[in-house]
Amino acid sequence: MEKDNAIQTIIEEVFSRYTDGSYIKASMLPDLDLYVDQITTFLTRHLSKTTRFEDDKIMTKTMINNYTKNHLLPPPDRKKYSRDHILLMIFIYYFKNLLSFTDIETVLSYITEKHFGTSESSLAEIYTKVFSMEHDQMDRLKEDVKEKFEKAKETFPTAAEGSEDPENA
Repeated sequence: MEKDNAIQTIIEEVFSRYTDGSYIKASMLPDLDLYVDQITTFLTRHLSKTTRFEDDKIMTKTMINNYTKNHLLPPPDRKKYSRDHILLMIFIYYFKNLLSFTDIETVLSYITEKHFGTSESSLAEIYTKVFSMEHDQMDRLKEDVKEKFEKAKETFPTAAEGSEDPENA
């Protein structure tokens, strides 16, 4: 039972990092274009709660350069990145934990092609809509993880008793 509580505590900790409402809102983005060092500082300041370990990197200059080289991110204009660039970087930050770079490129290519740098149905509107759905989706995800955890306990009862080595179970 103590092990169950420890696992549930870890699950709750992970979810709390992503559901505390601390994501970057489009209205929080600077109104002027930024250099890469300014962006890494901005993203680190606002997304640091989402890392599991203190030394995890949110976004580095090398990452941004690689995203541009691999067509996940349009090139900057005279080494400056716009609000739309920053929004795409935030999408990439969250997507890279779930999808391959090829999949991210597929997802973002349509959005970038149709909405990057335009005022009609802007990228900021899309970003805001996606993150407005976060709360409902996280509640569903939490329930799903809890159900799977309970099912795993039923399927592997000896693991729930505290066996650390599956070969000795």
